Amino acid sequence: MILKKIGLNHKGKKIFLDVFDCNKFERGRGLMFCQKKNAKILMFDLKKPSRKAIHSFFVFFNFVAVWCDEKDKVLEVKIIHSFNPLINPKIRWTKLIEIPISQKYRKEIKLLCS
Repeated sequence: MILKKIGLNHKGKKIFLDVFDCNKFERGRGLMFCQKKNAKILMFDLKKPSRKAIHSFFVFFNFVAVWCDEKDKVLEVKIIHSFNPLINPKIRWTKLIEIPISQKYRKEIKLLCS
């Protein structure tokens, strides 16, 4: 995983996040089997718009999913609960960011979910 700093455009504001950009292998694993206290913010960059669904099997904590376009504009934000078999975004997206719901990321979550 490569650590990157990105700036998301959300409701007229710029929100900066330190994310771990996942390769193809890491995309398959995502937050599965991670401990909440060690979980990091993950980014999945598909390079092309998609409507791919996600799941939260074997993710033992809730997280926030943020779907973005190629220009880092936030398109959709959703709180995802553990062991959800299918989460379909409403729109085509290029980047997905998964933020574990924890005290460590409370400021970022508050900005995105308000």
